[in-house]
Amino acid sequence: MISRFTRMGVKYGVEWWILVIGAVVILGVIAMALFAGSIAPYDPHDQNTGPQLAPPSSAHLMGTDNLQRDVFSRIIFGARTILGVAILAAIISSLVGISMGLISGYAGGGFDKALSLIIDSVYSFPGLILAITFAAMLGPGIISITFAVAVIYIPTYFRLVRGQTLTIKEELYVEAARAIGAPGRTILWQYIFPNVIATTVVVFTMNVGDAIMIEAALTYLGLGLPPSVVDWGMDLAMGKKFLPSGHWWLITFPGTMISLLALGFTMLGEGLAEILNPRLLER
Repeated sequence: MISRFTRMGVKYGVEWWILVIGAVVILGVIAMALFAGSIAPYDPHDQNTGPQLAPPSSAHLMGTDNLQRDVFSRIIFGARTILGVAILAAIISSLVGISMGLISGYAGGGFDKALSLIIDSVYSFPGLILAITFAAMLGPGIISITFAVAVIYIPTYFRLVRGQTLTIKEELYVEAARAIGAPGRTILWQYIFPNVIATTVVVFTMNVGDAIMIEAALTYLGLGLPPSVVDWGMDLAMGKKFLPSGHWWLITFPGTMISLLALGFTMLGEGLAEILNPRLLER
């Protein structure tokens, strides 16, 4: 396996190692989330784990907060929340955006123009502002914040898939399938969809990284999750008021984990984008 990794590194160069580093970071956080019960030394809600606002030590690797909760345990369990929201939001937005893009691009005509106008109107809003709007309307909660984050990425998938569908539907093999009487649904899902899905994988990984930052920002602003939910963005918001008094660990560790996880997905997406680049494959 080591020799295979080395050969891939020689073939693709630095892009391969960017992908590998991003994947290692992501897999590490996923493992942390899956085995949180075995890794965390305390319950994340336990308010009697040690002294109040204790700095990092051997007893508490990342210190304690103002409610005497172990920060390390909250970091471990918080990975479940932020990963769940970000990945689920990206899945929802990809399913909706890809389906709409396929149908709109293949149908064409007035339907395509009307739907494109609506999607472009949504796309014109800054992502964070749009997410804040939906989060404020829906109220705090995991389902609400997932939907609020998912909405802002639907136009990205729609525009990408629609553009490719408009090109692919004019190809000879699609014309041949249409000539022999293949129904539109068959042409969409058996001839066009397999040729557009590869490029959306890169967009998906990049969107998950961005969704992590959006989810943390919404929770930090008080528009995301209720205080009862263990989340890195919530811990960041709660710890900021103790920073002037020198309790740096309350925001340092949640902030570092948010940045690290988002960077991992970004590196994975950038590595995939470069490796799947046809010009790179020709070299």
